[in-house]
Amino acid sequence: MTRVRDTLRYRLTRRLAALPARWQLRLSGGKPIVRDGLTLDPQIQMLLALRSRVVTEPLTALSPVDARARVRRESQAAAGPRIPVGSVTDITVDGAEGPLKARHYAPEGGNGPAPLLVFLHGGGFVICDLDTHDQVCRILCRYAGVHVVSVDYRLAPEHKFPAAADDARAALRWAFANAAALGADPDRIAIGGDSAGGNLAAVTAHAAAHDGGPAPVFQLLIYPTVDRGRPYPSRDLFAEGFFLTRAEMDWFDAHYGGTENRDDPRRAPLRATDLSGLAPALVVTAGFDPLRDEGEAYAAALEAAGTPVTLRRVPSMIHGFINMGDMSTSARRATVDIVEEFGALLAKV
Repeated sequence: MTRVRDTLRYRLTRRLAALPARWQLRLSGGKPIVRDGLTLDPQIQMLLALRSRVVTEPLTALSPVDARARVRRESQAAAGPRIPVGSVTDITVDGAEGPLKARHYAPEGGNGPAPLLVFLHGGGFVICDLDTHDQVCRILCRYAGVHVVSVDYRLAPEHKFPAAADDARAALRWAFANAAALGADPDRIAIGGDSAGGNLAAVTAHAAAHDGGPAPVFQLLIYPTVDRGRPYPSRDLFAEGFFLTRAEMDWFDAHYGGTENRDDPRRAPLRATDLSGLAPALVVTAGFDPLRDEGEAYAAALEAAGTPVTLRRVPSMIHGFINMGDMSTSARRATVDIVEEFGALLAKV
């Protein structure tokens, strides 16, 4: 019954997203939300308002197991028609301590082998899985023209830091060894992810550049968390009301590693003493995201170290917008734009 109710709610939300912006604003309180000189997208503002009325129990009140179930259920209910790609195959890849579930997305046939992206999903190292990010991986495959291997790394608190980072490093090694068998170009392997997955991608790219490799040729870091130990203005500006909250960040952090090892570069890549020699990066931030400032600080640190970096802030979006494309045409356009830029940058490497 809960799943049926969720599905009906998201269908209604999709219809409301087609209304003119002035009606969306009226449904969400009447006035545009402006903060730090930025204006929140009207569709996103409406989605947040509708969500606040139906989601009464915070994620932090749930156990990790129950939180995963709720997020998976909401993801299934919100999913629109699947974006077509060449093929989708469930596979296994090598993790640090055994095989991991993964999913291979192959692009439609083209001229020669396409690059391969090892993708690590977000979710605070605690929630989300291959299914919650299925549509995201389809967008990456279709609009960047790349193979995607989405990796279901081990989650906390059952597997605390550095389990996820170790799995990501092992998965990248597996990708280099098996790219040709997947039909991908073994000389053009990138790594990427969103939020916690962006952290793991950054950590893995840094490790691979310093442990003998092989190292990826590109990094795609979408609103990554890169430094939990320092204060950033965006964490206070957007601590409540913009999807990812301060309480949730603390909840994720406590489950992943607590207050220990916060300065470890495998947990906070911005704390690494040497960021030179890394693969070029596309760093994406959202204007209304509490993680915005640390992501942009990481882009600046990469650039200062001589690592080629392209920073793209999507000013009207919130954390998690790449997963909201089935609910918001604005989020879908922003995601496709980013993915197409990633594909173009990767093609130049």
